[in-house]
Amino acid sequence: MMGNRICDLLGIRYPVFQGAMAWLADGKLAAAVSNAGGLGIIAGGNAPGEIVRQEIRIAKSLTDKPFGVNIMLLSPFRDEVISVVLEEKVAAVTTGAGNPAKYVPAFKAAGIKVIPVVPSIALAKRMEKIGADAVIAEGNEAGGHIGKLTTMVLVPQIVDSVSIPVIAAGGVADHRGVDACFTLGAEGIQVGTVFIVADECKAHENYKKMVLEASDIDTTVTGRSTGHPVQVLRNKLSKRFDDLEKHGGTPEELEALGTGALKAAVIDGDIEKGSFMSGQIAGMVKERGTAKEILERLITGSKFITL
Repeated sequence: MMGNRICDLLGIRYPVFQGAMAWLADGKLAAAVSNAGGLGIIAGGNAPGEIVRQEIRIAKSLTDKPFGVNIMLLSPFRDEVISVVLEEKVAAVTTGAGNPAKYVPAFKAAGIKVIPVVPSIALAKRMEKIGADAVIAEGNEAGGHIGKLTTMVLVPQIVDSVSIPVIAAGGVADHRGVDACFTLGAEGIQVGTVFIVADECKAHENYKKMVLEASDIDTTVTGRSTGHPVQVLRNKLSKRFDDLEKHGGTPEELEALGTGALKAAVIDGDIEKGSFMSGQIAGMVKERGTAKEILERLITGSKFITL
């Protein structure tokens, strides 16, 4: 897509990012999405630097296409991960849970594109001011940690507020969602939930089955009272969160309840105690496939992106 600023910026064929899903977005999945023409992204999460390096090298062994790493700036291993990313010279970093300002000069010097995730106009403007190459405007339809505004409301306001390219995230499952985001002014999209059922995604079979069998109302938000809401598929754990919050559970009690829950979902497939993070569009995800097949299904029929 010559002339698309996201494709030109990163040297990718399609302006489609794979979301940085903790425990799920590893080197294998990132490489598969990049090979398909999008931008695969490895989730740094709370992993130590050397673990992230291993995933970067796995991706490098599987693709010669650009891929990125997501850096959670509240991670206790943040500085380790940043050092690794600089040494490995990945194509791009996406950031969340913090302000990447003090790291931007080092990223730029290494030729790494900086693309923060933003939930508000104020943060988008701040990111443009510090030199971000683009921003990801993520609405609260997304899975995992979410902000307050919907994609429909957030994206056009951020597009009108900054001059750098905007990638829309949250609530996209097919070409209709892609077209909606581009109509709102976005120049790219980021999707996560649809890639959970990719053949290259390491999600436990129970996780994939929950996404594939989800209905339109099968997601819920936990942790609102803590100020860190998380969108998940409903199960016994999410009900326990709801009950605890309704009865005045403390942040410490809620944190204890969620400790290890994502690993329990991704690795163990524990349908009762796992935290199965998912976007609201899980109800639209009905087909498995390779990352390439999923990406092609996303854009086939789009008015803005052609295969």
